[in-house]
Amino acid sequence: MERIDKQTIVDSVPQKGFFGQPKGLFTLFFTEFWERFSYYGMRAILVFYMYYEVSEGGLGLDRNVALSIMSVYGALVYMSGVIGGWLADRIFGTSRAVFYGGVFIMLGHIVLSIPGSVVFLFISMALIVIGTGLLKPNVSSIVGDMYSETDRRRDAGFSIFYMGINLGAFISPLIVGQVQKDYGFHWGFALAAIGMFVGLVVFVLTRKTNLGLAGSYVPNPLTPDEKKKTIKIVSIVTIGIAVLLAILIPLGWFTINTFISLVGVFGIAIPTIYFIIMYRSPKTTEVERSRIIAYIPLFIASVMFWAIQEQGATILASYADTRTDLEFFGFTLSPAWFQSLNPLFIILLAPVFAWLWVRLGDREPSIPTKFAFGILFAGISFLVILLPAYFSGPDALVSPLWLVLSYFIVVLGELSLSPVGLSATTKLAPAAFSAQTMSLWFLSNAAAQGINAQLVKFYTPENEMLYFGVIGGVAIILSLILFALAPKIKVYMRGIH
Repeated sequence: MERIDKQTIVDSVPQKGFFGQPKGLFTLFFTEFWERFSYYGMRAILVFYMYYEVSEGGLGLDRNVALSIMSVYGALVYMSGVIGGWLADRIFGTSRAVFYGGVFIMLGHIVLSIPGSVVFLFISMALIVIGTGLLKPNVSSIVGDMYSETDRRRDAGFSIFYMGINLGAFISPLIVGQVQKDYGFHWGFALAAIGMFVGLVVFVLTRKTNLGLAGSYVPNPLTPDEKKKTIKIVSIVTIGIAVLLAILIPLGWFTINTFISLVGVFGIAIPTIYFIIMYRSPKTTEVERSRIIAYIPLFIASVMFWAIQEQGATILASYADTRTDLEFFGFTLSPAWFQSLNPLFIILLAPVFAWLWVRLGDREPSIPTKFAFGILFAGISFLVILLPAYFSGPDALVSPLWLVLSYFIVVLGELSLSPVGLSATTKLAPAAFSAQTMSLWFLSNAAAQGINAQLVKFYTPENEMLYFGVIGGVAIILSLILFALAPKIKVYMRGIH
């Protein structure tokens, strides 16, 4: 396929029509809104579905196994983005990857909406992992395709797009949680499937007129020889894995716990291999090697942060269900509703942080200092949630305001670290590995959730003070180390501020 130059793509996109932005932003905003609606709606009730008794409409799994599965699920979703990006770059193009991803996600939610066994759960998870890996990274790439490199609307466009993500994530737990409460889990999952279907309809009906050539091309298509080689390698690996599982599973050597442990190992091994390859590559310059060294402590800090933040969907979700007094001012709260707090606080506070960084001017903290604040707030959020047990013991139901405060504090950390991390990744990435370094950034979340799959096994209401205290304390100690190392890290960043 002949390569299409950037300006031709930009010229093909109607440049007005959605809040002064390219018309295609409407398509991508609502596609991602409904995708996040479906994903976060499903995620808000999934852990409860796994450990609730069968008599309550659940699967009756052990609670800690369910929490580990949720963490593994999150890790695989982020790992799959690497494969989804490669497929878009070499085979599908981003537009078709988004469409196929949406179809897989919808099918995954449909499978969950059918009353069934644990087998249905794992089939659904596999479909959603594949679908999210195809859709999530590539819909963002299409947003970038619509703007020229000098277009000053780009940052505002991404901000509007980011708002779509958080609006979907905010609304869905409230609606899906209520549907689950009134009609059962499977109707909640069906609503998530309907959400993804609406997103697909918006995408299909408007992409031709709104997106032009954006996302329609394959940036680096496989040559015929590469295609044959890829098919051969994938076939051999697939058959090898299938044969291995066919032998190990009947012998009892490959269990759910084995798989959980493997994901944790891969979550750490894959980023480590990435760093080694980039550092040792002849395409990496001396300055870029220095910046890779500077990036390593930031990556470790990111893993620490996400290890705490992502427990909002596992440990804190369980805490909302079992340790929180859900009768509040005459209302009966759904535990799923607490999953809306994170996106709500992001929507409210993101403009404040953007204003703050500009307002500080030359006094704006450096990138490593912002990361240190990020994990400091994350650590404090866990220390806050251990206080109810300290004051009232592990058996008393606690005010939901403790959870609200914990979620609020961790969002302060997220806004200090997450957007800054995206920006820092683009600045510190070696030129020959720019796209892969962005994949590496998302793998910090995968590594964190792989680690969480082991950590959550240790949580019980009886030892929750120790659990929250140790993890929160480690985060705070790491933040203090990062504060101390920040000047040295800045030197290794070689002029990046």
